[in-house]
Amino acid sequence: MSPKHKVALVVGAQGVIGRNLVTHLASLGDWDVIGLSRRGGPSEGRVRHVEVDLLDAADCRAKLGGLTHVTHIFYAAYQDRPTWAELVPPNLAMLVNVVDAVEPIAPGLRHISLMQGYKVYGAHLGPFKTPARETDANHMPPEFNVDQQAFLEARQQGKAWSWSAIRPSVVCGFALGNPMNLAMVIAVYAAISKELGLPLRFPGKPGAYDSLLEMTDAGLLAKATVWAATDERCANQAFNINNGDLFRWSELWPKIARHFGLEVAPPLPMSLDVVMADKEPLWKRMQEKHGLERHAYKDVSSWRFGDFVFSWNYDMFADGTKARRFGFHEYVDTEAMFLGIFDDFRRRRVIP
Repeated sequence: MSPKHKVALVVGAQGVIGRNLVTHLASLGDWDVIGLSRRGGPSEGRVRHVEVDLLDAADCRAKLGGLTHVTHIFYAAYQDRPTWAELVPPNLAMLVNVVDAVEPIAPGLRHISLMQGYKVYGAHLGPFKTPARETDANHMPPEFNVDQQAFLEARQQGKAWSWSAIRPSVVCGFALGNPMNLAMVIAVYAAISKELGLPLRFPGKPGAYDSLLEMTDAGLLAKATVWAATDERCANQAFNINNGDLFRWSELWPKIARHFGLEVAPPLPMSLDVVMADKEPLWKRMQEKHGLERHAYKDVSSWRFGDFVFSWNYDMFADGTKARRFGFHEYVDTEAMFLGIFDDFRRRRVIP
C-alpha cells in the first residue's frame, strides 16, 4: 500500500458529525471512506457504508474483519442512556469493539481520532471553569469520554499509530434521527410556532438567555478532525474545536426569529420535550400543506437535547487557541452558520 493511500473508517457515519466528516473526506479526493452505522447507507464513488451493531463484538469482527487497508479510524459514535453512569458501558464498549476488530488486521493503521466534547470538563454538570482548556483536571467520574481516552492512551503504548481527541461545543449541521441536533430543534420549533401563529419564545431556564455560549459548525469540525489526524504535530493530543466567536441567546434569538418571519415574545421557561410531545399530528398536516419531505416526527425532533442546551444558565465555552497554535486557523461566524443551516433545511424540504 502506498504511503499516501488513505482509508478512513468513520464510526457513526449517519450522525451530524459523522455525516459531515464523510462528505468532507470524500471531497478531498485522496481518501477511500468506509462509514459504519446501525442503519448503513448507499455506497457511492469512494464512499461505502457498512451496517453493523457496534455493541456486538462478534458482529464487529464479522463485518470489519476484512478491512485490512484502514489507515485512519474516526470514532464519532454515541448511544444515549438515561443517566451519566449508564452512558459509560455502551459507549466504551463500542469503541473497544471497533479497535479490537480493526487494529489487529490493519497493519497500516496510522491514527485513531476520538470525538469527545465539553463533558470532559464537566460542562453538563453545572457552572464550570471557563474558558475550559485541554490541560484542565478531570472531574469526578462517571464520564465515558475520559474512559474512552484512557483506553486509547493505554492501547497506543508501543504502537505505530497515534491518537487525537477532538472536543467540540454543540455541533450544528444536517442529520436526521439524531438525538443531539440543536439546529433542527430550533428550526422545527420555529416552524411550528409560525404555523400556530405564535411568536418565537426562548424556552430555556431563567439566566440561560444571557449566558455566554459558543457552537461548532459540523463542516468546520470535519476539517479540524482530519487536520488533527494527519498532522504529525497533533499526535496524541486533545484539541478544543469551536467556531471562534461567542454569543448570547438574548442577542441571537431575535435574529433567528426574523429569519423565520416571527416576532419575539419574552422568554418563558418550558420543557420542549413536554410541550412538543403532542405535535406529531400537526407536523404531518404541515408536511401535507407545505409539500415537505415525509420525515417522521421523531427523526426531526430532538426536544430533550434542546431542553438540555437551553438549561445552561451559566457560561459554556472553551479556549480554542491550542488548535491555532498547532496550525488550524479556520473559523465560522455562528449567526451565519445557523441561518445557513436553516436555509439548507428549507432547500431539503425539511421545514417550510
